[in-house]
Amino acid sequence: MSNLEFIKECQEKVFSGERISTEDAKKLFNMPDEYLKELAKCANEITRDYNGNKVDVEQLNNIKKNACSEDCTFCGQSAFFDTGIETYQLPTPEEVVIKANKAKEEGAESYCLVAAWREPSSRDFTNVCKIITEINEKVGISVECSLGFLTKEQASKLKELKVKRYNHNLETAKSKFPEICTTHTYQDRLDTLEIARDAGLELCTGGIIGLGETREQRIELTLELARIYPEEVTINILVPVPGTPLELQVNLPNSEITRIFSVIRFLLPESVIKISGGRETNLEDSGEELLQSGANGIITQGYLTMDGNDSQKDRKMIEKIGLKA
Repeated sequence: MSNLEFIKECQEKVFSGERISTEDAKKLFNMPDEYLKELAKCANEITRDYNGNKVDVEQLNNIKKNACSEDCTFCGQSAFFDTGIETYQLPTPEEVVIKANKAKEEGAESYCLVAAWREPSSRDFTNVCKIITEINEKVGISVECSLGFLTKEQASKLKELKVKRYNHNLETAKSKFPEICTTHTYQDRLDTLEIARDAGLELCTGGIIGLGETREQRIELTLELARIYPEEVTINILVPVPGTPLELQVNLPNSEITRIFSVIRFLLPESVIKISGGRETNLEDSGEELLQSGANGIITQGYLTMDGNDSQKDRKMIEKIGLKA
């Protein structure tokens, strides 16, 4: 069987409702470069068949930019590294409502509250709940949260407050993780995802590519995401932060970025696959090609510690390629 025939056979499996095997996924991931366009084209057709032409547009609010207790080597908010990042504490609910209203006016469908800590203290969690309540009452936008490790009680409370989705990234492959973080384990992250799912929250999880991992480790991460089968996958592309251990990390080739988005689509045909941090910095077209290679979501108006495209610029980009924001 030729490579083109194999790609089409895998696509037909997906269209028929069959999950492709681990071996199929590995072979797709290792396709020679000359077959990447066909791989991306077939991934795009799967996206359109399962998800239509809609692009999921999200905005973030980094509600607590802090000297975090964890030592994740990529992160400018870790207390372990001198990065010169501005820090601040939780804003008032009124301040967040103003920003959430603006996000809704700019076309965002979801609004994710993100905090830089290991897990929320009882006091901080109570204040986050007040913020969520105010957004629900005064804005009416889908709320998502990324608050670190959760207890079962906290997850249940978020569900009670109608939080739609909980974001907790795996960051990288299990085999790479000890090089990236030593203050908690990969299993800790998996446990939090299980707690969130058991509470009835949808899951958003993914990782960062370009941390110095091998292609085999990107495959490993992809297969773990397929096992979890989250409602949303978020893939960040490393932007090296001065002062962190990864400040001199070289960029991944665009072909490797395309590979992971396309193969994830074969494995997770129904999920939102979102191009996240590093989109504007690492991609000359801000994601046009990836939105036609398996991705169907973006984060707009900036990230946790860096600016991003203006929402109107992103909307025009989406419309330019025949999709809907």
